[in-house]
Amino acid sequence: MSDSGFSHALVQVPGSTSNIGPGFDCMGIALQVYNQISVTRQEGGGISPDHPMVATTAARFFAEAVAESFSFSWTIEGEVPISRGLGSSVTLRQGILQGLNALLGEPLDKGVLFRLGAELEGHPDNASAGVYGGFTCTNAAGTCLYHSVDPRLKFLVLVPERELLTEAARQVLPESLSHEHAVISLGNACVITSAFASQQYEALRGSFLDHFHQPYRQVTNPGLAEVIAAAESAGALGGFLSGSGSSIACPAQEEGVPLRRIAEAMQKAYSVVGPSRLLVLEADNEGAKTLKVS
Repeated sequence: MSDSGFSHALVQVPGSTSNIGPGFDCMGIALQVYNQISVTRQEGGGISPDHPMVATTAARFFAEAVAESFSFSWTIEGEVPISRGLGSSVTLRQGILQGLNALLGEPLDKGVLFRLGAELEGHPDNASAGVYGGFTCTNAAGTCLYHSVDPRLKFLVLVPERELLTEAARQVLPESLSHEHAVISLGNACVITSAFASQQYEALRGSFLDHFHQPYRQVTNPGLAEVIAAAESAGALGGFLSGSGSSIACPAQEEGVPLRRIAEAMQKAYSVVGPSRLLVLEADNEGAKTLKVS
């Protein structure tokens, strides 16, 4: 592979909310909260060894691109909360993948970068939203479909002060599920997908009920049911655990709904658990972008 001669790339990746209730490991929504990842080529060989996630991501990229590895420095800055179920690890992995790709003249297309990111994450929900933006649906075969999200739909995201690692949250999940609960969850996932595809967001009401993961993750996410109930009473379309937590996301349509009332209700309901902050966000419909390469 010929060298592009580029030495620096700056990539912006949106944070994301995933699972969206019953869309376990399949659905994601990119949000207008971002991290920027800078990748700068250094003299010498090898892969930057100072961060295991970065080193693993870089090694996977160079192998896929069939390119000679080079050392690089990197930085990450932004507003995506860490270990809160908002895709912070995706922003780093995708930023490194896309930054290295830019430095080599983009030998890999967006679809390959998504596949690599999903493999590194272990599931495609946040990876798809981070790469493509909007509302994304994926399956085990790697098919990913995208729908843009109307800006009138807002996402009120309660971000607890405490962190929660995905690995720990997965340990509480059951090995099997009843047929009845599976059918209920699948039906709701279908309605959510159709609502986003058609932008008929009122259909989201009552459709976030899930039996795949949320009932079991309430143990590691105290206050989840109370926050969602408070948001719905204040006018939200519903609510769900963002990823594996600890954040909780509640969508609402701006027209006729006082978003401040919903935000206050959510924080009041969570106050008995601990401190939190509240973000009011729109969806990001563009996904990861290379802002600069030189």
